[in-house]
Amino acid sequence: MSSTIGSNPERNRSHNRRVVLDVVRQLGPVGRMEISRHAHLSTQAVSNIVEELVADGLLIKTGRLRAGRGLPPIQFAVNPNGGMTAGVEIAADHISTLLVDIGGRIRAQRSVSIRQNDPGTVLPVIETEIEAARAQLKSPVPQLLGVGIVMPGPFNVEGMTSVGPTTLSGWLDFDAVASIGRMLDVPITLENDATAAAVGERLHGAAKELKNFCLIYFGQGLGLGIMIDGRPFRGANGNAGEIGHVLVEKGGRLCSCGQHGCLETYASFHSLAQQLSGAGVERVEYADLERLHREKHPIVLEWIEVAAGYLAPQVAMLENLFDPEAIILGGVLPTGLLEDLVQAMHPLPLSVARRRNRSEARLIHGRTGRMTAALGAAALPLLETMTPRLDTAHAARREQPNEEISLAG
Repeated sequence: MSSTIGSNPERNRSHNRRVVLDVVRQLGPVGRMEISRHAHLSTQAVSNIVEELVADGLLIKTGRLRAGRGLPPIQFAVNPNGGMTAGVEIAADHISTLLVDIGGRIRAQRSVSIRQNDPGTVLPVIETEIEAARAQLKSPVPQLLGVGIVMPGPFNVEGMTSVGPTTLSGWLDFDAVASIGRMLDVPITLENDATAAAVGERLHGAAKELKNFCLIYFGQGLGLGIMIDGRPFRGANGNAGEIGHVLVEKGGRLCSCGQHGCLETYASFHSLAQQLSGAGVERVEYADLERLHREKHPIVLEWIEVAAGYLAPQVAMLENLFDPEAIILGGVLPTGLLEDLVQAMHPLPLSVARRRNRSEARLIHGRTGRMTAALGAAALPLLETMTPRLDTAHAARREQPNEEISLAG
């Protein structure tokens, strides 16, 4: 197990609290000596911090571990009712909300359609949805520690941010963090949907064992989440991974950004919905797309072939640029359609990923489905305020229910 190392307790006690809480989250129930060993903190420092966390309701005592001679050590675990975070995904046509406790268990989830996506419309819906989700919980209801907000990128890019059906209107100069923070009176973390989706897939899906991977994310448009050494790579302005606006066809289809031949005009949910609309199939939602794919609708099958042809070279490019362990395809597309898209992209072009000793697949489909960005959003406040870093100590693997999120590993 690689250790999460604490800093000097006198200089950075808040950091050490996060380290201790993270070790207990992964290993618990666990005693002070074990916490001290993995956190690289003195036993006295750990004892003081643990008592504080118990007093704050974040940890609970679970009894004593009987082993060997002498008084058995007291064991500590994360208090599932000690706090929770909310993850809110603001998409062009819906808002998804999740509540996740600090033990990693999904406590409530909701999704509601919206006709307008400007701040004046969205903010009251966020407040209402979080309250409705909290109302679903049995007493005691954990305190809300923070809210992660995700929305489509790019952020503050002239000509890209406030145009087209895949973006949100009225958010260009709107301070979402400050406004939502004032409304909810909790810390707010903002992220683009593809990066948050990569966090969600890392914590809850196909990338649990991966430190370096790229997630090609199908929202309304097309985004890319990049994880390097277990950390999300955001770039200078949070816009890293804007793969949807890579030019793939000179003089090709007109994109909402004003360019011709952008990748997302050929390989996105919106491009597929546009083609179906042209054939008289309007307002396609997830269930409709599942059915159309199952029925082998010719437009869906044609879209898979065309999208695969444009995506395969991008996969090889990403492999050459980032040398990831794997590339994941995920997002709002049904699982069966994603599987067929992955299959249609083979054989993949030559890249550095074609190692002689490679045993794992270069390209895999995600497992968290439509809620992956909201799952990542719910984890963001914990990662920012309670966890030293995403790639923290690798705890001994334990069997966990499917509804739990491992916050590291």
